Amino acid sequence: MQASLASILLDAGLEGLSVKDAEPSQDFPGTDALEHSVRAAWNEMFGVLADTTMEKPAQDLAWQFVNIFHRAGEKQERKLDDLSNEIRILVRDRDQSEIGSANLEAVIDRARETEQVMQSFEIMREQAAMLYCAETSYSWRAQRGGRSVPRMTSAIVEGRAFIRARAETRKAQAMPAGTPVVFSGGRMVIDETQAKQFADDLFRTLDRVHDRVGDMVLVHGGDTKGIDRFAAGWAERKKIPQVVFGLDPKLGQRAGFRRNEQFLSIKPRYVIAYPGNGVLERLVEEARTQRISVVDRRGPLGTPPVAAAKAA
Repeated sequence: MQASLASILLDAGLEGLSVKDAEPSQDFPGTDALEHSVRAAWNEMFGVLADTTMEKPAQDLAWQFVNIFHRAGEKQERKLDDLSNEIRILVRDRDQSEIGSANLEAVIDRARETEQVMQSFEIMREQAAMLYCAETSYSWRAQRGGRSVPRMTSAIVEGRAFIRARAETRKAQAMPAGTPVVFSGGRMVIDETQAKQFADDLFRTLDRVHDRVGDMVLVHGGDTKGIDRFAAGWAERKKIPQVVFGLDPKLGQRAGFRRNEQFLSIKPRYVIAYPGNGVLERLVEEARTQRISVVDRRGPLGTPPVAAAKAA
């Protein structure tokens, strides 16, 4: 039987010795290790379900798999917000004593570690989201809240700088660096025999715009039942940042027009328009009034309406 640490110390006459736990490691797994672990877990879980009757029902399970990392990251972000408020209070009080400085440094260290944990979960979520897109052809979207850009840091060693950088990080997460391109379209009923042609035309259009706008940020409405999902899936595969302006249910019929205002307020380089309702028609008109280039695909099956008119 293996002797316990207490009995060994007692035999050695060191029963009064206090043994402290080792300091926890401050190292975080690298990006490659995090992504590899997610891929391994995904393959282990869903590989056995492929080509079985469980393959399609497992799509809900796949969504939840991504959501695990998203919710874990959100929890760390809320903790980081609380620590940021604590830093703000300590900076405001301007306690220049040794104790006050030590308290501030300790909170900043906790905030830095919390942010690293949050970013690690975001890296894992993005890897899982890529696998989800490859499996289902849909871009993963959270049921509530946004999907912030991972690997952006604000952990700096001085209190005021931390608060300022944290605010800049939030702003960058809301609108990533790059040139915004708005994609807008409604819910179309497409025959299965025409679906491939439609998807090919849509992806070709997005590819051509991307060729002109190398730093594209795709902005859309996030409708998982409309053609937004095709554009979102394309952006996911191309690793192009996305920003979603959802409809505000509190605004009722005004919600669509409010979203148009949000689309145009970010000064997009292009507006890509597919068939939709009168709200989308207004978006196109206002974009042209503001001299924003419109890629008009409101003809049959997402073709240019001018070409369709000439053919008629």
